[in-house]
Amino acid sequence: MVKVVGVRFKNTGKMYYFEPGEFELGVGSNVIVETARGIEFGEVVAAAIEIGDAEAYQPLRSVLRIASEEDIRRHDENIRKEKEAFAVCNDKIKKHGLDMKLIDVEYTFDGSKILFYFIADTRIDFRDLVKDLASVFKTRIELRQVGVRDQAKTVGGLGICGRVICCASSSGDFQPVSIKMAKEQSLSLSPTKISGTCGRLMCCLKYEQEAYEDALRRLPGVGSVADTPRGRGVITEVNLLRETVKVRLDNDSETDVETYKADEITVVQRKKSNGAPPKNTEPDEEISENTEAEYI
Repeated sequence: MVKVVGVRFKNTGKMYYFEPGEFELGVGSNVIVETARGIEFGEVVAAAIEIGDAEAYQPLRSVLRIASEEDIRRHDENIRKEKEAFAVCNDKIKKHGLDMKLIDVEYTFDGSKILFYFIADTRIDFRDLVKDLASVFKTRIELRQVGVRDQAKTVGGLGICGRVICCASSSGDFQPVSIKMAKEQSLSLSPTKISGTCGRLMCCLKYEQEAYEDALRRLPGVGSVADTPRGRGVITEVNLLRETVKVRLDNDSETDVETYKADEITVVQRKKSNGAPPKNTEPDEEISENTEAEYI
């Protein structure tokens, strides 16, 4: 077992584990850590816990120090410079006539690198742009092409539920989402109703999927034969959230349908709760791949 704290570098970014060392760190503490990208400024979002070595990303790095007032001022200055760099890069993109859209800029804490995130429909030859930016900022430049899900996470917005979209408010990392989840949750398969602002399947389909899968395993499917307090019948409808079923009794009456809780009936002949996925099933949507280029 190893003692770690959870550190996040952006409000909705992924959480990473670091060893706290001799420091007493609580949630909300600002810390300086070393990552694969260099020295970074982060915020503790999970108090110290003990986890197994297999759960920690290896090699596990340690917190260098608690952020000082000077570190915080430097971090705030980097945020200010990011806004300026965003405007400069947009001007350079127009100058070079590149078909790409800049969505975010990020300075590393020590200023040794500036990362520019953009989206584009095709691969972009941005070598001249990188050289131009390097001549302006006199530091290492990195451009990363990201997908529309990454854009939604960065820019934010409101979902059809009226709340801030999950990827920009609560979820730390993208999870694979498939059309099969919408089918198992008895949702409309219309793309306009199950797609988020990014145009891809909504992340919230994944949120309750485990609960639906558990209910699908336990509850009988439509067409199952079951004994009820009023006699034997056939299940015509299943409500997974309420865990209730509607049973049409065997009395030749199409209207004689009763609703029962799942534990009030005895299944005599069981059918699967979920059928085969529709023909137009889409593959799981994975995290978009990044393409990178560096110029020193």
